[in-house]
Amino acid sequence: MDESLPIKPSSVDSIRWLFIVAMILILFAPRLYGGQKHIKPVVEKSMASKQVSVFKSDWVAQIQPKSDPALGKTLDKSTGVKIPPSLPEDHPAGITETNPLSVHGKKSEHLLHPIILRAANRYHVDPALVKAIIMVESSYNSKAISKRGAKGLMQLMPKTAELLGVRDSFNPEQNITAGVRHLKDLLNQFKGDVKLALAAYNAGSRKVRKYQGVPPFKATQYYIKKVFEYYQYYREKMAL
Repeated sequence: MDESLPIKPSSVDSIRWLFIVAMILILFAPRLYGGQKHIKPVVEKSMASKQVSVFKSDWVAQIQPKSDPALGKTLDKSTGVKIPPSLPEDHPAGITETNPLSVHGKKSEHLLHPIILRAANRYHVDPALVKAIIMVESSYNSKAISKRGAKGLMQLMPKTAELLGVRDSFNPEQNITAGVRHLKDLLNQFKGDVKLALAAYNAGSRKVRKYQGVPPFKATQYYIKKVFEYYQYYREKMAL
């Protein structure tokens, strides 16, 4: 008689399932382990690219200036009308505000006002016209020097200054007095025609006689236009 106990069917089934699970783990564990190796670098790469893009956006934001419309309006209000440079070849914006002078220009105009009046009264020239010429020629900068060598407030060329007896073109009184005298000579030469006198002041008397009028130079034509605009401004201001 065999006294060994028979294995119950339930125990056999459990052993079979354990065997099957063990075989599955042996077969598929390397693949699962290898797959995790592939997943990790992909995630790291994705995170790295995202980090780089963030750094790049921050860097671009630092080097690119941000426009501020409010700042532009503040500057326009503080400076008033844009002042044209001493050379008429440059074309600034037209006069749109009521005051074409900067803070520095206002101070200079105030200080030079007595000198301008003395010279204008001496040579019987409208002081408003003198102020307009100074504005266009030098923007009230007594140290202004043009590309062609004109100096001072009314931008006298060295030869003209020498003929008029100017010893120091950067001396406001000497420069303005000589400039007004030169303007008066041109007004007399062209029979009081302000436009022709201004053309001669800018381009020379010979050019005006050659073309029998305002020379066909854009710079000279623009110069005359700007002087008349400022002339009107100073006439209205001085009439108050």
